[in-house]
Amino acid sequence: MCPIGGALFDGFSGGLTAHLVCHCLLVETNQGLVLIDTGFGLRDIESPYSRLSPFFIHFNNIQFDRKYTARSQIEQIGFSASDVRHIVLTHLDFDHAGGLEDFPEATVHVMQAEIDAARDRHGAIAKGRYRPGQWDEVKHWKYYAAGGEPWFGFAAVRDLDGLPPEILLIPLAGHTRGHAGVAIDTPDGWLLHAGDAYFYRHEMDSDQRRCTPGLRAYQWMMEVDRKARLLNQDRLRALSIEQSKDVSLFCSHDAVELQAFADKSSGSQNKQFHHH
Repeated sequence: MCPIGGALFDGFSGGLTAHLVCHCLLVETNQGLVLIDTGFGLRDIESPYSRLSPFFIHFNNIQFDRKYTARSQIEQIGFSASDVRHIVLTHLDFDHAGGLEDFPEATVHVMQAEIDAARDRHGAIAKGRYRPGQWDEVKHWKYYAAGGEPWFGFAAVRDLDGLPPEILLIPLAGHTRGHAGVAIDTPDGWLLHAGDAYFYRHEMDSDQRRCTPGLRAYQWMMEVDRKARLLNQDRLRALSIEQSKDVSLFCSHDAVELQAFADKSSGSQNKQFHHH
């Protein structure tokens, strides 16, 4: 997504447009591939105006290119769509759920509060953000409420149906009613996909929260519960500082974070393949 505003949005672009990503994760498990968030899908690319709100298409200046879709990237690394057995969603916004129907065999895991909110769709923002056409053909849903042993002091959903115990939903309401992070216990420590609980890298890792004016305004426009959003952001900031050795956090739309994690990830894969 390349909204007008450049560095006023993303903090680094030199030109008129900013560069925001939809940061998804692909996890290899014994139960097949697990995709965390889907970004935009093939059908969004083919007919954006029948799938998405014209306001958001233009406001976010969405770049509709097949190569950016999760399905296309998964096929490029040698897997097929049917290898994706499960999709875990942070929330059902149009830029997170657009690729759901590209993986028709997958079971989709989401918070109960989120599917309820998406089906209600009260008000202009809700109608723009939740696009039922993106998920009306999903056959297998699993809905969750918080419960189970906490995770670093956060409420957690453990034992997602059919998934390994290393993958947890962490409810982080505020941006949407049923918004959640997804925590993954990896050999290198915990990864937390924080979704849209924050939008800019400098909102974490320091007591001094810094955010660009563009992303500050966007978060404000999209929030459904300011108090919950800011509280959860404070708690994540504390987690990022106090548990920096054990937990790595990232959000959905920061291109600099994506690049840093991609570099780290290709580094660790190289280590695995180059043992002599």
